Amino acid sequence: MNEIGKWLVVVGLVLVGAGLWLWLGPRIPWLGRLPGDIAVERPHFKFYFPLATCVILSLVLTLLAWLFRRH
Repeated sequence: MNEIGKWLVVVGLVLVGAGLWLWLGPRIPWLGRLPGDIAVERPHFKFYFPLATCVILSLVLTLLAWLFRRH
């Protein structure tokens, strides 16, 4: 039961993080518009891939996971 409790806490934190991201994301002007994010706009076609944002998010999440595993 101890393992299930830990996983429920982790899933809850992920859901809270996703909710905050969706709620506060539009209010942060640089989020998703960093240098390195790929945006192609043509008539009848839009392609957007936030590459730099994904790399930074991955680094932050990796650091947090590393810190939590140390304890």
